[in-house]
This record gives sequence, C-alpha cells and structure tokens, in this order.
Amino acid sequence: MSLEESIFMARVAEQAERFDDMVHFLTPVLEEKGSTVSNDDRNLLSVAFKNLINSKRTAIRTITAIEQNPKYTQFSSQLATYKKKIEDLLYKDCDHIISLTRSKVLNNGRPIEDEARAFFVKLIGDYYRYIAESATGDRYETVKQEALKAYTEANKITLPPCNSIRLGLALNFSVFYYEVMKDQQKACELADSSLQAALEKIDDLGEEEFRDAKSIIELLKENLSLWREENGDNNVDDL
Repeated sequence: MSLEESIFMARVAEQAERFDDMVHFLTPVLEEKGSTVSNDDRNLLSVAFKNLINSKRTAIRTITAIEQNPKYTQFSSQLATYKKKIEDLLYKDCDHIISLTRSKVLNNGRPIEDEARAFFVKLIGDYYRYIAESATGDRYETVKQEALKAYTEANKITLPPCNSIRLGLALNFSVFYYEVMKDQQKACELADSSLQAALEKIDDLGEEEFRDAKSIIELLKENLSLWREENGDNNVDDL
C-alpha cells in the first residue's frame, strides 16, 4: 500500500470511528516519513492517538465515580476488576504510542526541526500523563517522572509564543502540574507566562494562525481562572 493509500485509509477509518485501524494505517507513514511528516499528517496522528484512548479514559473515570458511591459498595470487587481490565488496555495503547513515536521519529537518526521535535516530545509527555491519571505505586512514580522529563524537554525548544504547538504544550504541561504533580502554583505560573507572551503577539498573526492560537488561549484562560479562583484570585486578562 502506498503512503497516499495509507493516509486515505486512515481518513476512512477516522470516519468509521475505527481508531485502532487508523493507527495501523498511519504506522507505515511514520516509518517512511519519520520526523518529516507534514503538519496535516501530524494532525491526523493526533486524532488517531487521542481517540484510540479517549473512550478508555472516560470509562475509567465513570467506573471510579461509581466506585465512590456508597450504594454500590457490595459490587466493589467486580468494579475494581473491570476497571483494571480497561486500565491495562489504556496502558498498552499509551505504551505503544510512546514506543512508536520514539522508534520511528525521535530515535531514527534523522534530523528533526524544532517544531516537529516539540510536537513529538510533547506527545510523549501527554501519553505518560494519561497513564498517570489512573496508575498507582511504582508505575505511577515512573510515568510521572517520564512525563515531567518529556514536557520539560519540549518546553526548552524555542518556538514563537503564539505557535499552536507551543501553546498546546503550555496548556498540557500546566494541567500536568495541576492534576499529577499537585502543584497549583507552578501550574498557574506556567499557564500565565505562556498566556501573557501570546497576548503580546496575538495582533501580529494572520487569520488562520489567530484562529488556531485563540482556541488554545481560551482554554489556558479558563484553566487559569479556575485555578486562581481557588485562591481567591480570579483576575485574568481578556483577549
């Protein structure tokens, strides 16, 4: 199958909501192009990877909420067994995505531009974070440190303040600090510094760049507002 056919079939799999197949069709594209995949290819990969695990993340949250309801205490053993089954599937998918990214893109010996490196290193941080959402014990400590390492590495890559990858990194890295590291102050500092840097340059963007940046800026603002509100400080600049 040619790369054109693989990408076409990945889009068909997306429409059919067969996201495991979507990842399968995109794997040879990563093998062939590695770090040189286009922005459209990267977006397609993001859709495939995220949707592959989203239903499992939602299922785990739902079962956790049911477990916390005293009415269902008698079913605690069955709920725990079912949740572990879904967690194991989630961990397997995330590990596969991380391994694929490292072997086919970051460690294949080819040069890689800063924007692509930031995208893929951030991606590794994201999928370690998704494991950390439900992991416990040694696994939790390991994936937490791996996520921190990846996010920190990506954050050192210089990109324009309004670059969508840069803003997406700031969004996800700050969420990581808030939800996983339990460091509200660091989460606010990271979100605020990225937000202010972007707002200083937002008027210089073209229409498409503005649209991409604005959507992420709004999410940063929403998170920052919620986090500051917990401390009685809800003063966020408007776009």
